[in-house]
Amino acid sequence: MNFVDEVKIFVRSGRGGDGCVSFRREKFVPRGGPNGGDGGHGGSVILVADEQLQTLIDLQYRQHYVAERGQHGRGKDCHGRSGEDLRIHVPLGTLVREAETLELLGDLVLSGQELVVARGGRGGRGNARFATPTHRAPRRAEPGMPGEERWLRLELKLLADVGLLGLPNAGKSTLLGALSAAHPKVAPYPFTTLAPSLGLVALDLDRAFIAADIPGVIKGAHEGRGLGLQFLRHIERCRILVHLIDLSDPDHPDPVASYRTLHRELLAYSPALGQKPQVVALTKVDLPEVQARLSAAQAALAGVGVTALAISSVTREGLEPLVTHVAALVEQHGGSLMAGRARTEHGMATPQAPARASGETRGGPPAREGRG
Repeated sequence: MNFVDEVKIFVRSGRGGDGCVSFRREKFVPRGGPNGGDGGHGGSVILVADEQLQTLIDLQYRQHYVAERGQHGRGKDCHGRSGEDLRIHVPLGTLVREAETLELLGDLVLSGQELVVARGGRGGRGNARFATPTHRAPRRAEPGMPGEERWLRLELKLLADVGLLGLPNAGKSTLLGALSAAHPKVAPYPFTTLAPSLGLVALDLDRAFIAADIPGVIKGAHEGRGLGLQFLRHIERCRILVHLIDLSDPDHPDPVASYRTLHRELLAYSPALGQKPQVVALTKVDLPEVQARLSAAQAALAGVGVTALAISSVTREGLEPLVTHVAALVEQHGGSLMAGRARTEHGMATPQAPARASGETRGGPPAREGRG
């Protein structure tokens, strides 16, 4: 499925129905009086946050959304039917902006949350509404009010507690697959991850947090190089950032330089990202060449004030301390670990006994992304 995180749509609410001018004409009923009914109200356009959706792709192929208009009033005090509201379902974390001014209209972060982006026009009153003791036969009625219309820009920012960051092939997708039931694509070449992936990381039956795998960030990502600029917005909601550094990458042998490159890109994109709590992890420590460099790399990072954990997603070495440390930071910085029963409510898969895809081999260690 293609990942679409930004679309532009046009919305128009329904026009209200016109009021009716009518008089009661019935045998043996002299001076029946006015009986024109009111017009129905126009339908509104409403955005609804849907936890079952992960992307805005459904809105990419249909750009115009028009709600139903209200029906006109009729005689015999018959009011027109109001138009149906048009509900557009969007993923959790969708920002709604006015397309021209970029004014923020709403942020849909809760399942079922609704935002009225175009309110339906009011129906006109029929002539029965204007009857008074001194004016018993009014011959006027109100027209229905027009609906609202506007262009909207929808931006999706994923809702996750933890963001996994790193240079290409640092092991982000492999780590997410080892910690959760997610199945991100893993392959030994750069930019395997072309779209963010979410996974539910369970500490136990009662506590869990959501982690997001972001496509690899390279030098100059804030200027549009690589895929970083396109997806860096998805870590703006994360409470904790986990930097993954691959010591087996011959193109980036210096762990301090790799850390500083990534940190500079975050600051260049948004100074607020540089202020978020960060955890640094050295990946692929099961490889002999990485083990030989591990102590020196940790000492070099300690020299610039960075404590680095050592992990292996293949052998699961160091994963439990990493998850425990990250979970504590999530709670420390205002987050709440999701209860086990809330996994289904959040639309995330349970990380136990994941279903195997057709053709997937059983047993053995998970595939590794990157060299080695």
